[in-house]
Amino acid sequence: MADDFFYKKVEAYKKGKELTKQVYHLLKDFPPYETYALSDQLRRAAISIPSNIAEGMGRMSIKERLHFIEIAYGSLTEVTCQMDIAESLGYITRQELQDIEESASEVGRIMSGLRKSLIQKQNINN
Repeated sequence: MADDFFYKKVEAYKKGKELTKQVYHLLKDFPPYETYALSDQLRRAAISIPSNIAEGMGRMSIKERLHFIEIAYGSLTEVTCQMDIAESLGYITRQELQDIEESASEVGRIMSGLRKSLIQKQNINN
């Protein structure tokens, strides 16, 4: 039954999920006092990326799909911003930030391609 979900085959979802795992791994070393602040916000932003891609791919209309891809992209930007702050606070290293930013850039490029593809489909159907 799990193979019936189309979003699992979408490259943006797969890469977004990998980025989420990468963020979660780094959060293990954040100070305990950040549990309900930066750590919590990062968890929510990171999980929002693949979640919104999945939800968008589950929608029937292209307009709705685009909407959820755009939300996912906003969450991606939020993650990179918060990781930049985490590096400034000494919670992660410069290299860890660079690794996250590289992964985020890849996810962003893939989501941009998906968005363009959806817009083309929308234009053909109109």
